[in-house]
Amino acid sequence: MNLKQELQTLNDKLDKFRRKLAAAEKRDDPGVTIQFKREIATLTKRIANVKKQQNRELGKEGSTVKDLKFSRVLTKAEQADMGKFKKSVKGLVVVHPMTALGREMGIKQVTGFAAKEF
Repeated sequence: MNLKQELQTLNDKLDKFRRKLAAAEKRDDPGVTIQFKREIATLTKRIANVKKQQNRELGKEGSTVKDLKFSRVLTKAEQADMGKFKKSVKGLVVVHPMTALGREMGIKQVTGFAAKEF
């Protein structure tokens, strides 16, 4: 299971436990309330760990892309026919500013990264 799916699953479980906790508090059930509070605490810690791991991997990927020798902003014509453009440039990595990687790298326009000039 990749990190994104695991994070989604954990968030779903957390939501379910919060709803069950609210129901247990509403009916004044102290044993069940304590159990769900423990479950929520452990899930919250696990979610924080997964998010940290996701950020580490994203930073690692960003540094790998930045280490490529050549980069430039792509023109609108190149962006329009991306399939053809990627076939013509070997090893091209395109980073969009609205993706997580683009935000991490701090780019403002669609940028191509490659080992050789294109």
